[in-house]
Amino acid sequence: ITSSQLENKTKGKLQKQICQVALDHFEKQYTTELGEAWASVRDVLTYPLCWQYAILLNKFSPSAELENTLHVKGYHPAFPGSLPYLPASFKCYIRRTPGRFPAQKHQAGKLKEYYLLNAASLLPVLALEVKDGEDVLDLCAAPGGKSVATLQCAYPGQFQCNEYDDLRSRWLKQTIESFIPDPLINLIMVSKLDGRQIGDLKPELYDKVLVDAPCSNDRSWLFSSDIQQATLRLIQRKELPSLQFQLLRSAIKALRPGGSLVYSTCTLSKAENSDVINLILNSCSNVMPVDISEMAKAVSQEFTFLSGMQQHELLVLPEKGRAWGPMYVAKLKKM
Repeated sequence: ITSSQLENKTKGKLQKQICQVALDHFEKQYTTELGEAWASVRDVLTYPLCWQYAILLNKFSPSAELENTLHVKGYHPAFPGSLPYLPASFKCYIRRTPGRFPAQKHQAGKLKEYYLLNAASLLPVLALEVKDGEDVLDLCAAPGGKSVATLQCAYPGQFQCNEYDDLRSRWLKQTIESFIPDPLINLIMVSKLDGRQIGDLKPELYDKVLVDAPCSNDRSWLFSSDIQQATLRLIQRKELPSLQFQLLRSAIKALRPGGSLVYSTCTLSKAENSDVINLILNSCSNVMPVDISEMAKAVSQEFTFLSGMQQHELLVLPEKGRAWGPMYVAKLKKM
């Protein structure tokens, strides 16, 4: 098909119906929480034609041709060399214009060359700063983008990728198998445990833990085609902070003393972000906040952050031309 036919096909897909019940709900909450920042965030979230996608290269299947194509098409590295942590093997490309680079088909026996994602979803991985030989736990790992990104950064000693949900766990396994070569697969353990129980099952076993928690998915909920599902989600949304708190408590138990943890969500909701982290800091005497403001400062050219956040946290606000996020990131250390 011609590129214009393809564009029309994409446009049809992208001019999805807004879910009014979700928008009304967010409108109330986020006007209060974000103030004037909400209007421009809403304009991006409700207009998929301005959404952007980053391209994370797979170092296990390098392609000079792909990198060349990206340069020709106006892509540039997403992250500056000034970051406190940016391994040379970690390559991610973005461009200012919206639209999605073609996805890669799964080919048996061939590793994929790149992963398409929201560039903001790499910030939790960069904040975690995994080093070679460290034992790492990705507590809520599906669909697997952050696990794949972590393995672009370093070679962990043990890497446990956990996903409790059956369907999502299969998705995770498939992602890992399409990006990670055979010898390395052996250091990865995919588990299907209840994340709330991992701390008791595996106490003080990990140097680094990522808790990319189940959360309100603001971006996708705005386009829920099923009104009953949307309504149910908005009702059940109130129970998420309690689950997130329990996952964090479990992650802290699973950490070795001196180890660190990154918590992330893809919601703007304060109840699921700062509130949960503050509850942890106030109830766990062995946990300290870790300053991530250097990372935030280094990427401030490409990402817009909500002002007034504390030094151990950030919230990426989507805006036109930098449509990344929402993404909340907080870093904690176990004493």
